[in-house]
Amino acid sequence: MLPSLRPALFASPATPSSMAQWREHVLGRILALLLVLGCVAALPSAVVALRAGQWFVPLVDLLALGWLGLILRPGRFSLRTRTWHFLALLYLFALSLLLSVGAVAQIFLLACPVMAALLLGKRPAVAALLLTSLSLPTLGYLADLELRVIGFEQDALIKWLLVGLNFSLVNAALTLSSAVLIDGLQLSLQRQEASSRSLAEEQARLQAANEELRLISAAVAHLNDIVVIIEAALRDTLGRRIVFVNAALTRRTGYSPAEAIGQTLQLFQGPKTSTTEMERLRAALDSESALETELMAYAKDGEAFWLELELNPIYAENGECSHFVMILRDIGERKQAEEDIHRLAYFDSLTGLPNRRLLHDRLGQSLMAAKRSGMVGAAIYLDLDNFKHVNDARGHPTGDALLAQVAQRLGATVREEDTVARLGGDEFVLLLPRLDQDVAHAGRLALQVAEKVLACLAQPFELGGQHYHSGGSLGVTLFPRPGQSADMVLREADMAMYRAKSAGRQRIVFFQAQMQAEIEERLAIQHQLELAIAQRQLALYLQPQVDAAGMALGAELLLRWQHPVLGPVPPGRFIPIAEESSLILRLGNWVLQEGCRTLVQLAEAGRPLPLSINVSPQQFHEADFVAQVKAALQDSGARADYLILELTEGLLIRNLDDTSAKMRELAALGLRFSIDDFGTGYSSLAYLQRLPLQELKIDRSFVQDAEASRDSAIIELILSMAEHLALRVVAEGVESEAQAAFLRTHGCHAMQGYLFARPMPLADWLTLPAGHCFLPAASSNNGRTDSGSARAAD
Repeated sequence: MLPSLRPALFASPATPSSMAQWREHVLGRILALLLVLGCVAALPSAVVALRAGQWFVPLVDLLALGWLGLILRPGRFSLRTRTWHFLALLYLFALSLLLSVGAVAQIFLLACPVMAALLLGKRPAVAALLLTSLSLPTLGYLADLELRVIGFEQDALIKWLLVGLNFSLVNAALTLSSAVLIDGLQLSLQRQEASSRSLAEEQARLQAANEELRLISAAVAHLNDIVVIIEAALRDTLGRRIVFVNAALTRRTGYSPAEAIGQTLQLFQGPKTSTTEMERLRAALDSESALETELMAYAKDGEAFWLELELNPIYAENGECSHFVMILRDIGERKQAEEDIHRLAYFDSLTGLPNRRLLHDRLGQSLMAAKRSGMVGAAIYLDLDNFKHVNDARGHPTGDALLAQVAQRLGATVREEDTVARLGGDEFVLLLPRLDQDVAHAGRLALQVAEKVLACLAQPFELGGQHYHSGGSLGVTLFPRPGQSADMVLREADMAMYRAKSAGRQRIVFFQAQMQAEIEERLAIQHQLELAIAQRQLALYLQPQVDAAGMALGAELLLRWQHPVLGPVPPGRFIPIAEESSLILRLGNWVLQEGCRTLVQLAEAGRPLPLSINVSPQQFHEADFVAQVKAALQDSGARADYLILELTEGLLIRNLDDTSAKMRELAALGLRFSIDDFGTGYSSLAYLQRLPLQELKIDRSFVQDAEASRDSAIIELILSMAEHLALRVVAEGVESEAQAAFLRTHGCHAMQGYLFARPMPLADWLTLPAGHCFLPAASSNNGRTDSGSARAAD
């Protein structure tokens, strides 16, 4: 049986239920073995017994074998039930043999407590021991089994008590020895199980640690960030040694792990590496502290790149710092983005010059420095002349190329400490700090720079194989002055520049305090004009255009402003202000609508008359201008052929194709067009032939000196040209009979001016009799002039 027990002892897993499994295994082996041996022994025993007439023995063998077969299968009953059945079988089998064979069968009683100790434990074994110890003498005495004990042949009770006592001693020795042996085996198995569990847990922890280490190694190897581990201890004066690098370092720097390990951080230093940041890094290493910084590093091929460095100490179990781990990130793209953002925020993308924001910062710094040092500086505001003509005629690429060349020339005219900035469009500012402590000398130096700027702009610009000429209007202001801010300096220079532009361009004008007063007055008028439009303080007056006989051929609508406090405001005062702002669009649309209503009122009064309305360039170039005219005509019901739109020559040559298309679309409705102030602008037969024009208006500047040989020749030339082009001519600003006589003599179609009538409201016009003659009376020639002709638009 021992060979079968060895695998049973050691084949079971080391778990809390392993002893029960072992006993299950042993019980199965014993039952199977007994069944086989029982079958082998029962056959001859049955034959012998039957010959002797002992039928009881084969019957007991058969019942025992059947009982063994019943409890053999482990799944049918629990281990404890099968064991108790097995013990009962042994006990009953032993008793049956005692009765059939005699006292010699007492040996079978020994198996019951021994098997109980083996299969159930010490307590069931003791119970089985007591049972068998009592059963043998009791059964032997009562059944008077044959038993010979020397010296006690006559006293049966004493004889069986002695036999039972000896049997019990032997039985107890075997049973208790088996129980102690099994307990020791169980304890040994428990210890082995505990050891196995501990070993398994340690192996599991080691496996998990190895797996974690493998995952960390794989993760670190595939990181995009560079990982470098260095020793905490200083071996020599060269620095701390590198002991680990990941693959990202090789990908970014070109250094292999073999080349990097054993080296120091000096391997990645170069000319642009910040010494300050390196000192911070060394201080953090010496103090065993964490650090975050950015510095320039170098690859193996010498390429410089930006790194974000994060340093952290690593401590051993004894609490001492053993290593440092550095996480390095390539932030080249971020640095480039920061530079791009800075460039976009502070520099002009076209010229590369500082923009308004950076100029404002530098101007503020220069202003504070000037106040501390007493050095006078200057700001020169430049606006290119006629740049829009180049932009419109040749396109934005040519205009951009011109601005880039202007920026280069301006940069060559100033000192290294000066600033040339582009504010936008064709506006530039030159900031000249620290000119001189003497204001007069500083002004002369600023003037010299401004003259150099004009001289450099006077040189032709070569763009796309063609030469272009450009000039500029310059405004100059000096600083510092009491209460002066950076915004004020720019505003003063801007005012002076506009004064230079209005004075005829290509000029240099220094800021004067009165300019500020004029600007404030203009702003006040602009604000009042906005209120005037909303409160309907504006009105349209009619000034007749008469023929040689003094009969009205038409009239021009002129805008008048009657302010409730200031009284009449001259058009020459508020019209230019409106043209410099978006108010001219509101004014122009209002005049257009009111002019159409006036046409209807004249027609309803039986006095139909063509009316001329001035149209500003801003209004005409609005995308929906044609729609505005159509809407005004449709809403009012006015006749389109009685409406004459007066345009300036400058308006006509801007985007000639678009201008021509709009004029032809309106001419198809019946509208007529007149060129206002003809002769003062870009008079050209080319556009006169291309555009649907019906009328020319001779500017008053020629009419006032009509008797002078030069102006008379110009008038004669205009009249002759108009005759050949079949154009009607109106002379405006006629104020004397001599002027009128000259115009009549040379065949001028119509005249307009104070000589014939002043502008009047529609109500006054309607009070005049039909066919009224506007020939001048002697008192009409009083020499007064119509200030600016009071036009609704320039």
